[in-house]
Amino acid sequence: MTRAGSAPFGAWFDGKVAIVTGGASGMGRAISTAFAAAGARVVVGDIAVDGGEETAAAIKQAGGEALFVRTDVSQAADVEALVGRAVTGFGGLDIAANAAAIEGESGLLADTDEALFDRLVAVNLRSIFLSMKYEIGAMLARGGGAIVNIASTNSYRPQPRQACYTATKYGVVGITKAAAIDYAPLGIRINAVAPGAIDTPMLRNAIEARGSEEQDVINRLSLLGRFGTTDEIARAVLWLCSDQSTYTVGHVLAVDGGYLSR
Repeated sequence: MTRAGSAPFGAWFDGKVAIVTGGASGMGRAISTAFAAAGARVVVGDIAVDGGEETAAAIKQAGGEALFVRTDVSQAADVEALVGRAVTGFGGLDIAANAAAIEGESGLLADTDEALFDRLVAVNLRSIFLSMKYEIGAMLARGGGAIVNIASTNSYRPQPRQACYTATKYGVVGITKAAAIDYAPLGIRINAVAPGAIDTPMLRNAIEARGSEEQDVINRLSLLGRFGTTDEIARAVLWLCSDQSTYTVGHVLAVDGGYLSR
């Protein structure tokens, strides 16, 4: 597979098998294609069938190896099946990036429907628990591995009218750090990336739903005068999963255009 677009990573992941949840679009798609460009065989998991199949097809068209598994990350059976496909399809699991998430919250906490809260917890936090639960088992069978969970700058600095979303992203940091403590001695490094304002369909939908002006959002959330790109998130994830970061454990890497520095 040509790696012209991912030269910094060369063949870092040749012979490795990676799972990416939320791989149908946005950050998950960028992470999936970056892993493949760096030599990994990639299992794409997402509830969005068309987008997931498009991601896998793009990887194959570029000369890589990939398969798509329709996955509701809030359901244990689906996540177990996703990991099982990595094992049966490609022989095991070495790397995982758990990127599936939703937002959709725009009201005050007291006005938030309980069903929305439950859905946010299921997709954003329960999915991280389930993903790691089954990924870790497969990685232990290989003698180790690396996991990166996608948190958020909301994990540290909440945004208005996002109390429930923020709660889930606080939880992602907590479960990442606690799991890192338990599994580092067993050869599995677990870290997280906290994206800031990254130009994704989810961000664009949130801006539209709130009636915000794009430049106002940029001015508030970035020191660089622009949104971040999904490729910038992918590069951070790949570094954390690679042999270039072997002494990095339980860390949350902010990729946020300097937002948290203020």
